[in-house]
Amino acid sequence: MSTDPQQDLTAQQSGSGTGDAPAWWTDAVVYQIYPRSFADSDGDGIGDLGGILAHLDHLEALGVDVIWLSPVYSSPQDDNGYDISDYQDIDPTFGTLEQFDELLAAVHGRGMKLVMDLVVNHTSDEHPWFIESRSSPDSPKRDWYWWRAPRAGMEPGAPGAEPTNWQSFFSGSTWELDPSSGEYYLHLFSRKQPDLNWENPQVRAAVYAMMGWWLDRGVDGFRMDVINMISKDVAEDGHLHDGPPVDGTPWGDGSASYLCGPRIHEFLQEMHREVFAGRDAELITVGEMPGVTVEQAALFTDPARAEVDMVFQFEHVGLDHGPGGKFDPRPLRLTDLKASLGRWQEGLEEIGWNSVYWNNHDQPRVVSRFGDDSPEHRLASATCLATLLHLHRGTPYVYQGEELGMTNAPFEAIEDFRDIESVNHYRHAVAAGADPATVLAGLRWTGRDNARTPVQWTPGPNAGFTTGTPWIEVNPNHDVVNAETARADPGSVFHHYRRLIRLRHAEPVFALGDFTMLVPHHEQVYAFTRRLEDVELLVLANVSGEEVRADLPDGWAGTGVLIGNRTGPVVPGDEGLLRPWEARVHRRTRGAAAHG
Repeated sequence: MSTDPQQDLTAQQSGSGTGDAPAWWTDAVVYQIYPRSFADSDGDGIGDLGGILAHLDHLEALGVDVIWLSPVYSSPQDDNGYDISDYQDIDPTFGTLEQFDELLAAVHGRGMKLVMDLVVNHTSDEHPWFIESRSSPDSPKRDWYWWRAPRAGMEPGAPGAEPTNWQSFFSGSTWELDPSSGEYYLHLFSRKQPDLNWENPQVRAAVYAMMGWWLDRGVDGFRMDVINMISKDVAEDGHLHDGPPVDGTPWGDGSASYLCGPRIHEFLQEMHREVFAGRDAELITVGEMPGVTVEQAALFTDPARAEVDMVFQFEHVGLDHGPGGKFDPRPLRLTDLKASLGRWQEGLEEIGWNSVYWNNHDQPRVVSRFGDDSPEHRLASATCLATLLHLHRGTPYVYQGEELGMTNAPFEAIEDFRDIESVNHYRHAVAAGADPATVLAGLRWTGRDNARTPVQWTPGPNAGFTTGTPWIEVNPNHDVVNAETARADPGSVFHHYRRLIRLRHAEPVFALGDFTMLVPHHEQVYAFTRRLEDVELLVLANVSGEEVRADLPDGWAGTGVLIGNRTGPVVPGDEGLLRPWEARVHRRTRGAAAHG
């Protein structure tokens, strides 16, 4: 372990130069807004910038430091805004550029920062760059995207003629035939999301110029969507490689050719030099990186390498996936979760930085997934999981509605789903002979629409989200689970999050303390210590619906509780007794520990 937990957390971050103090974002808390589902100000049933403006007081009361805004750029909305047709304008669905400027000023006026979602692995097929690229094989922008001829000796459009066998994240092939030219273009996601060719320096220059335009406008950084996919493993002759077969499909897994490809570090270092270096501002860069390892993340987030400040990794949110993938759920084993998160805590302790999260727009609601959303245990399990997350070392992310304990939705039929990933998976799986009821059960459990039902503001009609018809149904439990009720109840999930965030700002050990996992093989208790100089914390959590008893380490008996999620005093001499879903944080100083 490092003798000085602060030694590598210098201020050598995006746009801030170097120094001896920890980076500003080490004790920050980020709140993600998915605009389509946050709040609707004009009654069209879709959330917008006006709705965000109207609820900034809620975020200020919560105490968060940074707002991450999912895409609001011009878009055909094939993937709810992650298919961008103009990077430098706001989609009319959400408002105008003038409204964005108003929102940015209001966020800054409340002492918060605003981070944009940067989606540059791909564009929309309606972006002018792609329209020009598609216009002719001789187009100056043809090489801005990945165009390839059919396999040798095969006719365009014939089964198996695709340039590689890669399977799309949204089902089917990653290649779409353009009949006019007889060539295919690459799309790792929807066919309406063609991948940009980052091998082309003109592409990179255009992206960097766009990023600078937003920073000049006043935004405070970027969360970078699937940024570790921008470098593809391409042979000198331009050939892309097939991947191993995916069971039960005609496709292969091409991830070895596009996850953390051979030029990814070069591209991110160039981006830092061209976009962030020399800017006199407190900025933040977050790289979403599916499949990244701890060792890779240490490289990406090493301040000396000047790539990104932190990464989103996906290891822990794949632990309940069965052999059939994310829509084949299996029960989570707590020991697996502790092993995964503990490895990331240890791996980034000396160099680099964690981002820690349970929820985002791509994940189901954690209280339903890893907790217990029954009326008996929803409150306790939501606050238990919140306590665990916020006491880990790293920057915590709160996804809209998480602070209210929002749950998965009771989708009954495929017609209730809106997400392209879920709809495509259902269509392909049923066509391949899968039982529709089984496919629906998987979608209900891990489908992304669980995160995208409207935020529940009030117990009234449409949960106060809109005066119109919501674009996706509101969860019927909004009469109980909503912000109005939560803010009025000091014992609510909302107020527990407020207390955790306040403590993070007040106690440096939350951000910078070292991390030691305890009882790694216990199937119900999640426990660890945090230490910074003479301050130590003991975190105890019962991640189950049954009462359990945990043995306290030496010297912790009789120590005070900094924060807990259950009412009633701790029994003196029996601090190891944990009620269902109980979480407590004990605090002591080094002198008191030695005395004990």
